[in-house]
Amino acid sequence: METPAKLPPSSPSSPTAGFSVPSAEKVDGFPRRSMRRARQRRSHSSSQFRYQSSQVELTALPLLKDTPVAELHDLFCKKLQQCCVLFDFLDCVADLKGKEIKRAALNELVESLATSRGVLIEPIYPEIIKMISVNIFRTLPPSENPEFDPEEDEPTLEASWPHLQLVYEFFLRFLESADFQPSMAKRYVDQKFVLQLLELFDSEDPREREYLKTILHRVYGKLLGLRAYIRKQINNIFLSIINGFALPLKSEHKQFLVRVLIPLHTAKSLSVFHAQLAYCVVQFMEKDATVTEYIIRGLLKFWPKTCTQKEVMFLGEIEEILDVIEPSQFVRVQDSLFKQIAACISSPHFQVAERALYFWNNEYILSLIEENCHVILPLVFGTLYRVSKEHWNQTIVSLIYNVLKTFMEMNSKLFDDLTASYKLEKQK
Repeated sequence: METPAKLPPSSPSSPTAGFSVPSAEKVDGFPRRSMRRARQRRSHSSSQFRYQSSQVELTALPLLKDTPVAELHDLFCKKLQQCCVLFDFLDCVADLKGKEIKRAALNELVESLATSRGVLIEPIYPEIIKMISVNIFRTLPPSENPEFDPEEDEPTLEASWPHLQLVYEFFLRFLESADFQPSMAKRYVDQKFVLQLLELFDSEDPREREYLKTILHRVYGKLLGLRAYIRKQINNIFLSIINGFALPLKSEHKQFLVRVLIPLHTAKSLSVFHAQLAYCVVQFMEKDATVTEYIIRGLLKFWPKTCTQKEVMFLGEIEEILDVIEPSQFVRVQDSLFKQIAACISSPHFQVAERALYFWNNEYILSLIEENCHVILPLVFGTLYRVSKEHWNQTIVSLIYNVLKTFMEMNSKLFDDLTASYKLEKQK
């Protein structure tokens, strides 16, 4: 059974191995490289619309670890009920006592699930799901910055994270507990719950999205009856789960590649998701080699004309594609592809030229070039020879000399013929 794309799997033996959510002080998912768009930030968080602490005053309850077994479940429920009270975290000095009582209670609940057995009995399940739902399900606020750029702007961090993080950690421990009973949980973790969970992925806080990703994985793994629904809903959000495509590929899947994935390369914000997009494209190729020509011709069609940053990204993706290309498919695209590579080598921007010349450092690509040297060398020779004499950057000149030397060793006769004809053309 396939799992949703974009949700990297974790080890079943140690579900939380390697999983960590950075502290609020350390989170800087998108470092600000330019101050040109710096702006005064407004205090703005979903928490401010829903706090209710003025209605309830919390009183500290006895510690779970000091409670007799006979009274443990009752106290556990009372602490869950306490944790349903929400606070205003935008006011730093309001309800300090209540906030600390709730934080301590959440910590206790997390610890109890991690260390105690027999806590999860049937009456506890609805109380747990109610507490989790009250805390995490909320209307996310509109973005403070409608023109949010992950490369320039910092994300909006959730103000209530001191409590919310512990709620997510409790939820994760609940799903991973040795006492967890899917037959009981499925009455409360239903389709509506999953849909609300998926909506939270719109949160700007990267820490929250990291928890959601892992929790959704656990729900998918534990509650088998929800798998089809989760796949369907993710399909509605992401359009397709490429890993799960059956072979041979259906026509609608190929249309998705041609009409959605390839045109996505024109997006202004390509740098935000390019790594994932390139991964999806390569997944298609590994499923069905015959789509290779669609992909490369599509990339050449949308090749950036004025943005060198995008051009470097395109070249990186082309290398990933050539890394897995079938030799029979390579022959079909080599002419148009190496004309574009030659154009990149002659780029005055040294990063573009350098990225194109790095193709000759890839052993598999080099073997494809060698097999088709009689076609490729004439396409790039003139550019290589000219740029070696004219380029302003010495690193580029050195790389070109290495490429010329490689071609000379591949086919010395063809190389000499091209050299002679190039010089003759120059004299004319």
